[in-house]
Parts: sequence; structure tokens; C-alpha cells
Amino acid sequence: MDLALSKRLLVLGDVMLDRYTETQVRRISPEAPVPVANVLRRWNAPGGAANVARNLSRLGLAVTLVGARANDRAGQELSALLDQESIIAPPALFTDRPTTCKSRILARGQQLLRLDEESCEPLAEDLLNKLWQNTEHALPWAQAVILSDYGKGVLNECAGKPSLARQTIARCQEQKIPVLVDPKGSDWSRFACADCLTPNTQELVCVLKRADDDFALLAREAMQLMQALTLKRLLVTRGAKGMAMLEAGGQVTELPTKAREVCDVSGAGDTVIAVLAAAVADGCDWIKAAKIANLAAGIVVAKVGTSPVDRDELLSALASDNNSFSIAVNALSAKIMSQGRLLEKLAEWRRHHDRIVFTNGCFDLIHPGHIKLVQEAAHLGDRLVVAINSDASVKRLKGPDRPIQAENARALVMAGMNGVDAVVLFDDDTPLELITKIQPDVLVKGSDYRLDTVIGADIVQKSGGEVHLVQIIDGFSTSNIVSSFTQ
Repeated sequence: MDLALSKRLLVLGDVMLDRYTETQVRRISPEAPVPVANVLRRWNAPGGAANVARNLSRLGLAVTLVGARANDRAGQELSALLDQESIIAPPALFTDRPTTCKSRILARGQQLLRLDEESCEPLAEDLLNKLWQNTEHALPWAQAVILSDYGKGVLNECAGKPSLARQTIARCQEQKIPVLVDPKGSDWSRFACADCLTPNTQELVCVLKRADDDFALLAREAMQLMQALTLKRLLVTRGAKGMAMLEAGGQVTELPTKAREVCDVSGAGDTVIAVLAAAVADGCDWIKAAKIANLAAGIVVAKVGTSPVDRDELLSALASDNNSFSIAVNALSAKIMSQGRLLEKLAEWRRHHDRIVFTNGCFDLIHPGHIKLVQEAAHLGDRLVVAINSDASVKRLKGPDRPIQAENARALVMAGMNGVDAVVLFDDDTPLELITKIQPDVLVKGSDYRLDTVIGADIVQKSGGEVHLVQIIDGFSTSNIVSSFTQ
């Protein structure tokens, strides 16, 4: 698995906002026998299906998220978070309910209390139609689809009309797109014919209506349910016992987990299905994909809140987990980041007062001019960020025969150059939006540009930064190199 950056996935389901308040408890209130919690800090994060999408984005994949939210404060905050993560989220708004929001009060990393603001009433028909339109628009390019069900209505059955879950699975069957489902509730009939469901043990117990969780008995009855619903497989998450993959035909593969200190299980199921889908979209077989997802789950339960697994964390874990399976991972891949992950890294670097340098280009065939540009840029600050045009962007700029190398290859080559700290892909024709988000201290381009033609120069200078033009080396360009071989 190389977590190829060209992979695109669709997430459909119940989106929500997760709010966190970290506190310190030192005494009991004199007013009532309750702890007094002093607030230390607050933060928000995408939750539910939005957290699944965030996990995929942090792995470097392109993601479209189809879900509904209201035009209230929580909805606006969620929209801003999704934008920071470079998640495409076409609008579909509640008009009769608030954005689903879960507020958690923490002390010493553990939850003291959770406050929910939500409505689980059936969705209006016009909103369901809008959600289906958004789904149909995104499906043609999706290499895997995740249905993230939190029981808030988006995937529920509707009177007189097939659910969005049924419609999506049917269309994906036609287009041979794998569908993975994180199910809720005791009726899984709406998920019939899906490629994989990822329930936890208690969810499976509820569906099978058993009084105990004897796994051998559960597995036998689950196989019968799979046959009745034409389900190809179940990946059952079993907490400290790891996971078990149940496949149609009776095969059961148990995947033990490594012992870890559990800090917070919030969002672990989102990570499992996201990494499983990413691995399957990348060409892994289902058992290997499940092993990777199992490893990722072990990483996130050691974090506070619905924290996703980052690309570099997972690559590092894969490289060191040779006892489970052998995967050669280039450590340079850790430098290739999603925009969301990059913004977090930038915040970390700025806390250490690092000077951020930015440059961009297609970097199709690396030549001496590129090397000079990167080396000179690296010496202008403490951290160098290189933005690379995606394949689609290069084709629009350079023509249908370009790029020569795919975006993941170009990104990896750039990550291997001395002085480069982060590589990020962008889909637009220009890096203007990315420069606006990054706000670099130094913007670097070649001297074939004039200061007034450098995209983003005004933004950088307005915020107190500078623009630096590197003297180009005459005679070197990718276009010239290509032409010399085609004449």
C-alpha cells in the first residue's frame, strides 16, 4: 500500500460537529456533590461522517463528503473545518433542525460528560433529493464509497422511497465501486449487497438479538445474516481483542491488536473504515486492508478526542510492523501532506518561531534549474513548503500529453530533495488559495517571472512577508527536455 495521492473516495452519511472542553478537576463543589472543572482549553473537530472524511484527507486522498448540516453556528464552524481539510462538501442544509453537535467535557484525557444537540426525525423529501443529486455527481470518479451511519436520518429508510443507502449501493454495483458501511441500528436490510460492513461486537449482538457475545456463536449466526442480505464480508471490531474478518463462504480471519494504553475510543470506528477503504481503493486485498486498518485503530485510541491517524504516523507504523505483514515504505512519504495536515504542521513550526518559505510548480522532470530553485529557497528560512500541481492541473496548463510523471511520483521525488520539509498537491490552476491559507514568510519563484506577475505576491507582502526571485539557469526546462526527445 502506497497511499497514492491520486485516489478519490466518497463519504455519505451523518455529519456532525464535535466540541471539546479540556478541564482540570481539583475539588468538589460546596453547592452540590459534583466536581468543579476549571476550563483549560476548547477546540472543535469534524465528527461522524465528517471525521471519516477527515481521516481520508489526512491520508492524502481526495474526498467528497455528502451530508447535511444547518446554517447555524455549529454548521458554519463545521464548514470552516472541512475547508481547512480540503474536503469537498457540496451544500445540503437542514431547515427544520440544528447541526448535530456533541460537546465533550474532559479531565486528564478522560470524558466526564457529553452533551448532545441533535434531531433524528425523518429528513424532508427535498433535502433527501438534494443529497442524492450530490451523491450522483460525485460517484463517477469515486474509487470507493463509505456509508457512515450514525442514526441521524441521512441513511434511514423513508416511507415510499428507497433510502439513500439502497440507492447508492445499487448504483455502485452497476459501476463496480466497492461500498463499505459503518452501520447503526438493528436493521441492516438497507445495506444489503454491500461489500463490507464494519460493526463492533455490541452492534453485532444487537442485530442478531443475542443475550451474550460468545464470538464463535456470533460468527455462525452472522454468516447466516450475511447470506440473507447478500453481504460479502463483515469486519467486526472487538476492542482489546482486535478484529475479525468474516467472509461469505464461511472464512473467519482473526486479527489480534497490539497492547496499547487506551486514552479515548471516540472516532476509532471512523478511522477503521477510512483506512480500510483507502487500502482497498489502493489495490490491497481485503485481509491486508483489514490488517492496516487494525494497526491504524491502535494508533488513534491512544489520542484524545476524535483524532484521525495521519499519513506519516501510519506509514511509520507500517514500516515497523514487520511481524504482521511486510510492506516497504519510503520514509520520504511522510513529507507529503494533505492541506489539513500541512496547516497543523505550520502551526507547530510557527510555535517554534520558524520562518516559512513557499514555492510551487509542476516539477515534472527535475533538472538543474529546479535543484537551484529549491536549494536557494531552503536557505531563505527554516522550513520549506513545496506545492506541486496535481495531474489534472498540469494537463490544463501544459496540454493533454503532460505530465510525464504522475503526481505521486513527482511529489516523492521532491520530498527527497535536500531542504524540503513538506510537499503538498493542489488542484487549482494557480496556488493562490493555498498561499492565502499558508501565509508564508517568503514566497519564491524563478527570475522568469516579474514581481508583479508572481501569483500571491500581494498577499505575502501585505502580511509583512517578502518575495524572492531565484536567477534561473538558461537552457533548462521540462518542456525543452521533452522537445529534445521528440524532434
